[in-house]
Amino acid sequence: MSKHIGFKLIEAEPQLKDNQEGYKVVYPDGYVSWSPKEVFESAYMQVGNNNTITQANVDSFIKDTEVITLDGKTTVVKAVLVNGFVIVESSSCVDPANYCEKMGAEICLERIKNQIWMLLGFLLQTAKEGIK
Repeated sequence: MSKHIGFKLIEAEPQLKDNQEGYKVVYPDGYVSWSPKEVFESAYMQVGNNNTITQANVDSFIKDTEVITLDGKTTVVKAVLVNGFVIVESSSCVDPANYCEKMGAEICLERIKNQIWMLLGFLLQTAKEGIK
């Protein structure tokens, strides 16, 4: 069997079924199903009103970060996202006397978050409009 990637923008609401927490799921074509909570929450991310990515979406997509300093004037930040994807950014100054790891890390994290905005926007657009 070949593998396929699929994206759909769905509607969902929490629901109990046989004393098990889960979600009632409504697909764009009107198909209704039920999904256990753990399965649903590992597969779907709630978006903002009017089909938007929110700051909370972006912030919660970062699972872990690591900050290192190279050559006394370069900050490197590695961010591991909740899906395992890794984004790395760097920031440098000319004179090591002006170096501040905290400032470099803030610059890198802002760049990383901008990339996450773009990636999640792409994901939402694909879920809304389909692959083809």
